Amino acid sequence: MVVRGNCFCICDSGTCNWWFFMGNCRSGNPTDNIIVNHDFYKGLYSWHPNCCNGFIVSANSGNRVGLSPKSGGNYAVIKNRTEHWQGLEQDITSKISPGSTYSVSACVGVSGSLSGSTDVMATLKLLNHGSGASYMFIGKTSVSKGKWEMVEGIFSLPTVPNQVIFYLEGPPPGVELLIDSVVIRCPSSSKSESTSIGCSAVGDEVIINPQFENGLSNWSGRGCQVVLHDSMVDGKILPETGKFFASASERTQNWNGIQQEITGRVQRKLAYNVTAVVRIFGNNVTTATIQATLWVHTPDRGEQYIGIGKVQATDKDWVQLQGKFLLNGSPSRVIIYLEGPPPGIDILVNALSVKHAEKIPPLPPPIIENPDYGVNIVTNSQLSDGTDGWFPLGNCNLSAASGSPKILPPMARDSLGVHEPLSGRYILVKNRTQTWMGPAQMITDKLKLFLTYQVSAWVRIGSGASGPQNVNVALGVDNQWVNGGQAEIKDRRWHEIGGSFRIEKQPLKVMVYVQGPAAGVDLMVAGLQIFPVDRVARFKHLARQTDKTRKRDIILQFSGSESSSLFGTSVTVMQTQNSFPIGSCINRTNIENEDFVDFFVKNFNWAVFGNELKWYWTEPQRGNFNYKDADDMLALCQNNKIETRGHCIFWEVQSTVQQWIQALNKNDLMKAVQNRLTGLLTRYKGKFRHYDVNNEMLHGSFYQDRLGKDIRTYMFKTANQLDPSATLFVNDYHVEDGTDTRSYPKKYIEQILDLQQQGAPVGGIGIQGHIDNPVGPIVCSALDKLGVVGLPIWFTELDVSSLNEHIRGEDLEVMLREAFAHPAVEGVMLWGFWELFMSRDNAHLVDAEGEINEAGKRFLALKHEWLSHAHGRIDIQGQFEFRGFHGTYVVEVETESNKVSRTFVVDKGDSPLVVSIDL
Repeated sequence: MVVRGNCFCICDSGTCNWWFFMGNCRSGNPTDNIIVNHDFYKGLYSWHPNCCNGFIVSANSGNRVGLSPKSGGNYAVIKNRTEHWQGLEQDITSKISPGSTYSVSACVGVSGSLSGSTDVMATLKLLNHGSGASYMFIGKTSVSKGKWEMVEGIFSLPTVPNQVIFYLEGPPPGVELLIDSVVIRCPSSSKSESTSIGCSAVGDEVIINPQFENGLSNWSGRGCQVVLHDSMVDGKILPETGKFFASASERTQNWNGIQQEITGRVQRKLAYNVTAVVRIFGNNVTTATIQATLWVHTPDRGEQYIGIGKVQATDKDWVQLQGKFLLNGSPSRVIIYLEGPPPGIDILVNALSVKHAEKIPPLPPPIIENPDYGVNIVTNSQLSDGTDGWFPLGNCNLSAASGSPKILPPMARDSLGVHEPLSGRYILVKNRTQTWMGPAQMITDKLKLFLTYQVSAWVRIGSGASGPQNVNVALGVDNQWVNGGQAEIKDRRWHEIGGSFRIEKQPLKVMVYVQGPAAGVDLMVAGLQIFPVDRVARFKHLARQTDKTRKRDIILQFSGSESSSLFGTSVTVMQTQNSFPIGSCINRTNIENEDFVDFFVKNFNWAVFGNELKWYWTEPQRGNFNYKDADDMLALCQNNKIETRGHCIFWEVQSTVQQWIQALNKNDLMKAVQNRLTGLLTRYKGKFRHYDVNNEMLHGSFYQDRLGKDIRTYMFKTANQLDPSATLFVNDYHVEDGTDTRSYPKKYIEQILDLQQQGAPVGGIGIQGHIDNPVGPIVCSALDKLGVVGLPIWFTELDVSSLNEHIRGEDLEVMLREAFAHPAVEGVMLWGFWELFMSRDNAHLVDAEGEINEAGKRFLALKHEWLSHAHGRIDIQGQFEFRGFHGTYVVEVETESNKVSRTFVVDKGDSPLVVSIDL
């Protein structure tokens, strides 16, 4: 017996009956089954054998093909099959509603010349006028002769094509396909919660028995025991809501917990909010992380685990866990469960809810009155009144002294333009006994929400330091540390600090302070400036720079049989694609979502895989390889003429390295590195234009620590030998924002030059671009410095984050305009664009269900802005001149006799491009 929601199937060698519970127990065709003549009671009425033949076996006809029909019923036999795909089909177009999820159950068997077993599959054939047929896999089962089996699955269509045909297929040619009954239903038509398993209405609760009112019904332990409670510890632990709570106990693994199967109750391409009320108990542990996870099984890809959300739980109080998920594909099974704490700790659950996520209206664009761009909010920055307005943070001493630079630091000068000189006075901080001690000032009342502030200062340290010292301009925002910029100092010279910040929630108090050198080392601070930046003014400057960097003069020279009469003829020029690479990160599950793929192929010309090419993905266990995901993604890109970056061959940060690799000795590790290089680059030779060879070498040193400094050069050299066509990149983060002394431009340049000196064929510089509240001149300063190396620069993982979509769009515009205007930058990759499939919250351009938000609209507007169009008439020389962006164009010429269209390409170049157009 197979139980599925509100029905069960008795399947054996003789019968296969589906029974449905709708108040009273009855048999037969359920009223919501969309299949006509589902049990062949009317012969083959409404069914069609596809390029083969069929007949009906009835209860009275005898056992003609080795299986008896179900009691009192019929079944179909499909014979004379010469192809796997031949079977029995039915047109269900008129029965399908867009966005609804349908559950499929078919009782099938086989007969004929077959030894062993074979697969029988349920499939949809989707037909649209003008675009041919596409196919959707629903489910399959393994069948052997003499036994009935069930094919089960679910499907959902976002839009209904011109024709939807359901069919059963699969056995080898010559094998007869037997079909006893077929049920396709959308159970949301049922009003009973217990029968809603396929098409739950938006807003309905997905979880059955979410607060344990019916005990542990529908709940089970995932590798552990589940117990129901009304209280624990002599009444000290009581439910926060309702009367009961459950505990997952006797846990021996982190993944043990409480679970519920929700197969058929969630629809693909819909976003669901998850809320759970949880706490922990036992083993003298006071805090632990509890995580909500989705286990998903798909017939073609096996199992997947989707993290939904996590919370730091305690043994003192109930806390709320929140998260959100979306299914791109059509899984055969879905289970939600709670996991996470170390073994021996019980997970207590008072409630768990899963509901379709309501659309939340976006925040309005912030209104900022009198922004005072460029005005310093720091009191007595020039120290004309000594140290008035300043106070020492900690037991240190402040005094004013002379001898600091009188010019603005370069990054501030780029933002402020012509500016009065600095006073040459600085704050001297002595008697520092802690690293955080330094000069401080309260600026709470001077800040305005949603303004982006630039931070600038000259800093210097005194004698007595051992090794490099970090100096940091910091902000204490309601006792939370905010990084305003950092500098690493190794000498007694003055150094520039540049950074930025933005506050989006009204604080109670904000303090700015300068900290960092070791205790006992004097600190000197001069000309500290904090001022709001005028992004619109910067954009105007970048537009002029962009015109020089990304455009070219074009002369269209027309000729042909009618060339003598072309003067005055109308010409229309339209750019169809800008050649500047703008790409995005994608994941394997994304490509199962047609809406995602549609936005991706329309708006990006490059791709990078989020995880699927990383070593921990392609070889999670030693010798256990998975290249199928990367192969599928690469095929999608190739089919849509989208170039790809290979990210990444190695990752130098130890926490990202598989445990089996970390456990290897030096010799075995070296062999593993060699095998990784050979396996990956031989398999994909010529298919990836770029490779990030050893990711984040400024922030990690796993391979270098174990195999020596030369290993990094070896990786580059070997990769180049295996695939000479690929450009090999270094790749790191916080290079462009002034917030990380491990990866500022000077250090990055030193690393690149050192690799090149050792013979490493470094061909490109990757700046990841995970950035907050970007300031154009700070980003541009980093690009200028790196540009001196002479290698192409790419932003490889760009994302920005803000709860306000308008601010997020503005941040993204800052980064894209800076990159597009800079001559050393040759491409930009976004680190995703679709909600729930990005590494940062509040960074998406498209929400989970496909609606383009304000940030996405800003992105598309920029792409449109960077397409050139021109209209005019051919001059007396038979020419038409215009200035346009590099890329592909279509020109249309309307003569007296006909309308002619031609395509041409504008490449980079300093001189005017003459394009001959033969009409």
